Amino acid sequence: MSTTTLKISEIFYSLQGETSRTGLPTVFVRLTGCPLRCTWCDTEYSFSGGTVMALDDILAEVARHPTRRVCVTGGEPLAQKNCLPLLAALCDAGCDVSLETSGALDVSGVDVRISKIVDLKAPGSGEVERNLWSNLQYLTPHDELKLVLADRADYDWAVARIAEHGLAGHCPILMAPVQGRLEPGQLADWILADGLEVRLQVQLHKLLWGNMRGK
Repeated sequence: MSTTTLKISEIFYSLQGETSRTGLPTVFVRLTGCPLRCTWCDTEYSFSGGTVMALDDILAEVARHPTRRVCVTGGEPLAQKNCLPLLAALCDAGCDVSLETSGALDVSGVDVRISKIVDLKAPGSGEVERNLWSNLQYLTPHDELKLVLADRADYDWAVARIAEHGLAGHCPILMAPVQGRLEPGQLADWILADGLEVRLQVQLHKLLWGNMRGK
């Protein structure tokens, strides 16, 4: 039996509300803890608390559900050193695994079988200085780059960074409005006006259930 442990905020089964996997049944493994404090964070409850679980118990809980699609999220999952062996173990168990990470911590050690969803922090998040730009070199076509935007200034910043780093066509790029601060239709108009090859996303789970924990 593995002696590896992680602090878990929650494990639940729901529909994926974000990324290109939107709408697909998914098991979410939410790790406790995050070194960032984004102004628009909607999972502040995951900053602390949680339950220490052995790796084998986490795998057993994931296996109880009727899908092998798993999303490891947070908080910031990479803030726990044992996130890396968890990701590898999920892949070894035959799961299709995605990792949602802030982009502030090094992703170079993430198992190549994982689909990395890297969140590039725009100025409106209050954490733009925490972006680890070297992470961009580890993005592959099966990874995704996510930009959550609060206003036009965030959008213009995002467009400039996409051009500066030559990100168009490198991997799928997602743009999402901060709920209550930027209307999705407005963001859609900007994307269409600029002819951007990005995917607009809204948080499906909030449309279905509101900002409900475990959904």
